[in-house]
Amino acid sequence: MPIPGKIICVGRNYRDHAKEMGGDVPKEPLLFLKPPSCVIDAGVAIELPPNAGRIDYEGEIGVVVGARLKNADEATARKAIRGLIAANDVSARDWQNSDGQWARAKGCDTFLPLGNEVPAPDDLDAVTVVTRHNGVERQRATGADMVFKIPFLLSYISRYITLEPGDILLTGTPAGVSQIQPGDTVEVELLGLSKVSNPVAAA
Repeated sequence: MPIPGKIICVGRNYRDHAKEMGGDVPKEPLLFLKPPSCVIDAGVAIELPPNAGRIDYEGEIGVVVGARLKNADEATARKAIRGLIAANDVSARDWQNSDGQWARAKGCDTFLPLGNEVPAPDDLDAVTVVTRHNGVERQRATGADMVFKIPFLLSYISRYITLEPGDILLTGTPAGVSQIQPGDTVEVELLGLSKVSNPVAAA
């Protein structure tokens, strides 16, 4: 797929995941960025940097923006969705905890496998994301399980950051994250819509 201009991500957007990470759901969306250079296609290896410590998969519902959004209301934001895409927000936990900000932990090369873009269905709450680690299902949740729903997130972000066509929103990961090792395979699927599967290798 084309490389997005911006990748804006939401942290702790599922209550069970916030709990498993030892934190609370924020009162407002917790935003961070991943650089476009971390994007890879299906089949390309996720490379684990040396001395990174624990590195986890995070299966997510990705949203592709189709129109410019600035100070948009939720109805306008909903109409601006171009498509959905399966995404894996690979995260280096030790760096995430030690650095105080998440640029290194979330932004390494190969840390964002993206699947095929598909048209967004009418019912975003019914979209189901499933993550399989070495063929075993580890994560499953729907858009309805999110604390902050997709149209609200796009509207909220557009108050502060103008969204442009091709930008991607990562909507957060449900509970069930786990460490990956060289030789593993991670597959994230938006059921019936988009899928991305990648091997894991040492850098």
